[in-house]
Amino acid sequence: MYKIMISVGEASGDLHGASLANALKLACPDIKLFGMGGQAMRDAGVDIVYDIADLGVMGIVEIVKSLPRLFKLRDMLGDIMDKEKPDALVVIDYPGFNTRLSKVAKQKGIPIVSYISPSAWAWGKGRAKGVAETVDKVAAIFPFEADVYREAGADVTFVGHPLVDIVKPTMNKDEAYRYFDADPEKPIVLLMPGSRKQEITKLLPDMLEACEKIVRKVPDCQIFLPVASTISREMLQEIINNYKVPVKLTTGYNYDLMNIADIGIAASGTVTLEAALVDLPTVIVYKTAATTYFLAKFLVKIPFISLPNIVAGRQIVPELLQDAVNADSIARQTLEILLNKGMMAQIHADLAEVRDKLGECGAVSRVADVVLSIAAKRSGGN
Repeated sequence: MYKIMISVGEASGDLHGASLANALKLACPDIKLFGMGGQAMRDAGVDIVYDIADLGVMGIVEIVKSLPRLFKLRDMLGDIMDKEKPDALVVIDYPGFNTRLSKVAKQKGIPIVSYISPSAWAWGKGRAKGVAETVDKVAAIFPFEADVYREAGADVTFVGHPLVDIVKPTMNKDEAYRYFDADPEKPIVLLMPGSRKQEITKLLPDMLEACEKIVRKVPDCQIFLPVASTISREMLQEIINNYKVPVKLTTGYNYDLMNIADIGIAASGTVTLEAALVDLPTVIVYKTAATTYFLAKFLVKIPFISLPNIVAGRQIVPELLQDAVNADSIARQTLEILLNKGMMAQIHADLAEVRDKLGECGAVSRVADVVLSIAAKRSGGN
């Protein structure tokens, strides 16, 4: 029986971890899975040794402030490695912490698979070299990512993007309208302010103020906000109560909700690619500490921050950064797309191009094969 440890740090990683867990159990029913994750991984049968609900931090400055807590967590997970002796560690996204955890595992002789790896194509070859020196295998989700890691000396397998497998509505549109009690004759704006408390407090107030302006222009507009597993409904409602705009909070079936929405307003992150896969035009917003942003401008090597634009190689959806994240700008960009049929049609065509570039289905099962092959080498094939 193989024992696999999985480490994720936020809601999107929890989703990928759960999908991988299901694929591993399908390929090897008696496998034991444990690690750091959230409700999605728990539901997939992973024994959660640390829940990530209160973990998410973002930005260079914010992470530095949290370092003592993260070092303590790293050491605790290292102790669990000593006790459980996993055949492999799978680190998913959350690069700052998972890079440190990988070094702990390497010292203990535990092989490591990096999945949803640090964005070396954005941060430069130094980061790729660091990963290559630490992990045993990189399961690359973008072709250009595979090239960067291979050049850095990593053992790389291009698996394709897992969201192609994961992002699939479960209902037809009529069923979804009924489930969410939405009117198909009225436009739907979907708010996606992130899965971390820090993102919510920075972005949601501007989104809600923008919605007040949007509703003045489009009075029959319907506003929805899916609740991330890492955020309390009460926290969201407390912020919403400060604004004169009706917002429906929803739980679950997020892709079905995206599939009936007309436009999204989203924090930069994985959710923007999920939106692209369900053909949802999105206004993307990003705001972090001024020092973090200043440093990132010098360190990041790409012209865009959002995955749809990065994959397309050009700007196909609007990005609002830092001071541009305000109610007026968000409302203006949203209304421009919502009310301009030509612009909306062009974005839909561009999103189809992004979907083509993300590859074929089967990425998650290919990652499971990679993990099991690494585990087999560790356990001698038993």
